[in-house]
This record gives sequence, structure tokens and C-alpha cells, in this order.
Amino acid sequence: MTILFRYILREHVKIFLMCFWGLLAIYLVIDFFEKIRRFLRYDSGVVPLIMYFALKIPAISLQIAPFAILVATLLTIGLLARSNEITAMRSCGVSLLWMTSPFLLFATVLSLFLLALSSTIVPLASEKAEEIRLINIEKRPTPLTVHTAQPWIRIGADTLMHITVVQAGSQVLQGVRLFHFDQAFHLNQIIEAAEARYTGKTWILYNGVRRSFKSNHTVDVVPFAEQPISIPLIPEDFATSLTGNFESMTFRTIRDYVARFQAAGVSFARLLTDYHSRIAFPMVTIVMVLIGIALGLRRSGVRGGGLAVGIGQAFIVSFCYWTTQSVAIALGRGGAMAPVVAGWLANIVFISFGLYLLLKVRH
Repeated sequence: MTILFRYILREHVKIFLMCFWGLLAIYLVIDFFEKIRRFLRYDSGVVPLIMYFALKIPAISLQIAPFAILVATLLTIGLLARSNEITAMRSCGVSLLWMTSPFLLFATVLSLFLLALSSTIVPLASEKAEEIRLINIEKRPTPLTVHTAQPWIRIGADTLMHITVVQAGSQVLQGVRLFHFDQAFHLNQIIEAAEARYTGKTWILYNGVRRSFKSNHTVDVVPFAEQPISIPLIPEDFATSLTGNFESMTFRTIRDYVARFQAAGVSFARLLTDYHSRIAFPMVTIVMVLIGIALGLRRSGVRGGGLAVGIGQAFIVSFCYWTTQSVAIALGRGGAMAPVVAGWLANIVFISFGLYLLLKVRH
């Protein structure tokens, strides 16, 4: 690593940190003043408030890092061009590829760090922050039951399950109904139970009735006090899928959850779209650096333009990226686009745009 390489990298990292901490401070101040009036009504003290906002920092960092690195790239190149350092490097035979390699190296390292952050730390920290808000700040009692936000779930190719209430720990379900269908999707059996309990290996239904529909249009009704059922769900699945809390799932939890149901042909368009978008989003730092390099060098050959123009371009690029990503994710969640395509579409479009701009830079 040459002296010139370290110099460019140091200047870029320095400007990135200033942009990042500035954006983080602005975000936290706005979020603080937006919520503090409501929090002060509960008289919870200072410590829970500090813990709540501290636990939100990983998620905020993940959101602002791409914009910060885009602004930092534009500012760094603009400052180097203003002081004629880019002209000097080009006069000494330094290629544009070598000149921009410190930007790309830092973006790659940052994307790997953000990927690690998104896979585990962000969902766990966000879940803990929500817990502190509900229990320590708003003084709500620890929930013993949760009314399911998404009470229906498909089990295998021929069974639907309806749950009314999930108790804390998800070991006990209340208001359970199972609907079994034949290959022609005709209802042939309904099992209703007051509750279901997980024994560690299987689920047991209690105090229920089984109705079997016969081909001669008769119905057999068999009450039962206890009956085991065989389903691939475990308690953690009810704590996430039925309460709609996919954002608190780590990458490993999502993979394990999907793996248990893929063999049965169950569709997870929404979950898989979010999963692929969470993998793809940290890589946007590389995309933003490519676009920043191209915009910074292209305004007047290898000279930068005004810094205000660079910041304005950063806002426009960021807005267009988030719009494209939001539309793609909506299409993926709705099943109109393959989840992997929806998750990576914005990155593919904008990295193509960045490479196109780079080809227009005079070498």
C-alpha cells in the first residue's frame, strides 16, 4: 500500500466519518424530539430512554451509511480536484482505476460490515428496543398472550391452520382450527381445539372436536380430550410468522424457517423478498461509490464541480435508488416478481448506471 493510496484512503474515510456522524446526529435529534413528548408522559427516567435510542443506532446506521458514503465520495473527489491533486496524479501517469481503488476498497469493507450488522445485530437490537419501549418506558405489562396479526398459515399442500391467540413463549396456542382438503381442494375434515401445547417433539390438541365430511354428504363428529398432531412448526415460528414480526428474525432464523416448509411447496414471497433485500442492501455502498466516482470525475473531465452540486446529486441518486427499491420490493412481496430479482433489482440497475457513467469519463 503506497503513500498515495493511504493518503486518498485516509481523506475518504475522514470525510465519510464526518458525514456519517453528522447524519446520525441529525437522525437521532429528529427522532428524539418526535418521540420525547409522548415518552415523558410515562415518567420512565433517563436510563430507559438512553437504552432505547442507543439500541436504535445499528438500524439507523444501516440506513444512512449508503448516503454518507455517496456524499463522502463526491466531496473527496471534489476537494482533490479543487486543489488540483487529481490533475497532478494524472500528470504523473496514475490511472483512474488506481486512483479510485481506495474508494472501492473502503466500500467493500463497509458493505461486509453492514451485512454482518444486518444479519444479526440489527434485528436483535430492534427487538430489544421495542421491548424497552413497551415495558420500561410505557410501563405496559409483560404480555401473556398475543392476538395474531396473521392468524392463517398454510401447512403442507392440503392443510390450513387458524390461530386466535399465541401465549408468551409460543408454547401454548389458543383457538386452533385445522382445515384438511383433498387433491381437488374439497374440504374433508375440520379439527377444532381449545388449545394446543408443544411437548418438545410434537403438538398436542386439547378439548376439541374432529368433523369428517363423507362422500355421502354425512358428517362424523368425534369429540376428543387430547390428540397429537404432526406439523413442521415449532414455537419460534408462531412468535414470528403469526405475529408478523419478520423484521426481528436473523438470517439464520429465516433460512431455518423456510427450509422446514419448502419441501411442502409453501410460498414465502414476502419473507424471501425481505430476506434477499436485506442481503442486497449492504452492497449498495459499492454501487454508491461507483456512481459517486463517475459523477465526481465527469462534471468537467477529471475536475470536480461545486460541492453543493455534488451534495444535490447525492440526494437525487439516493431518492431514485430508494424509489426503485421500494417498487421492486412491493412487486416481490405481491408475487409479481421473483423474490431474488426484487431484492437485487435496484442494485443491478444502479450499478449498471454507475458503470455507464464511468465509461463516459475521459481517461
